[in-house]
Amino acid sequence: MTSPLILYTVADRIATISLNRPDKRNAFSPELVSSLTETLLQASDDEEVKVIILKAIGPVFSAGADLAYLQQLQNNTHEENVQDSQNLKTLFTTIYYLPKVVIAQVEGHAIAGGCGLATVCDVTFAVPEANFGYTEVKLGFVPAIVSCFLMRKTSETIAKKILLTGDLFSAAQALAYNLITYVTNKDEISQKVQDFAQKLCNEASGNALMVTKQLIGQTTNPELEKSLNLAVQINARVRESEDFKKGIASFLSKEKIKW
Repeated sequence: MTSPLILYTVADRIATISLNRPDKRNAFSPELVSSLTETLLQASDDEEVKVIILKAIGPVFSAGADLAYLQQLQNNTHEENVQDSQNLKTLFTTIYYLPKVVIAQVEGHAIAGGCGLATVCDVTFAVPEANFGYTEVKLGFVPAIVSCFLMRKTSETIAKKILLTGDLFSAAQALAYNLITYVTNKDEISQKVQDFAQKLCNEASGNALMVTKQLIGQTTNPELEKSLNLAVQINARVRESEDFKKGIASFLSKEKIKW
């Protein structure tokens, strides 16, 4: 029997949503993106839920796109690439616009799309050992959709540093870059996240939390939808470039890319 890609539990008004592809380092696939989006909407509609925790099963939070996904992208039509990019946009905007607070519990590396997933959440806890990074340029790709959110969290100088180099950086650096909220030791993170979520449940109005989240999003990101629509088109177009095809082919064959 195949295990579900996403696990969903509710206790004490807190929904826990867990990525459940540990054998694939919780990498993105079209099915995982779709299932995660649907589960977030389920939590949004669940009257027993006030706060959401997003975490992952296994030692890696998410490694971005998986190998089969990357292979599939090389054969997609332009329309298929646009639709797939739109699906990624929908996942990130679902978290961003969700009327309930989403807390990320990052206990392993968060790379590329996985990094975007961790940092788009409202509050993010990470262990010191977790590495973050937007590695897309090293594969001839661009971090188009996640950059729309990144630019609202950090400065242009830092965004250029981490997006243009594609280098990994530590949780401490992610905290300094304003991409995450807390760095917490591994033996304490689960309890710290639970305590934070319970504090919101016990000390804040659900409606006030929703309206405050909407207020922050609308005042800091008035042009977000326009930026995201452009990013979807850029995402699809770059997937059709020769550099992307070269980068993915080298990655799949585990050969060093010569740019």
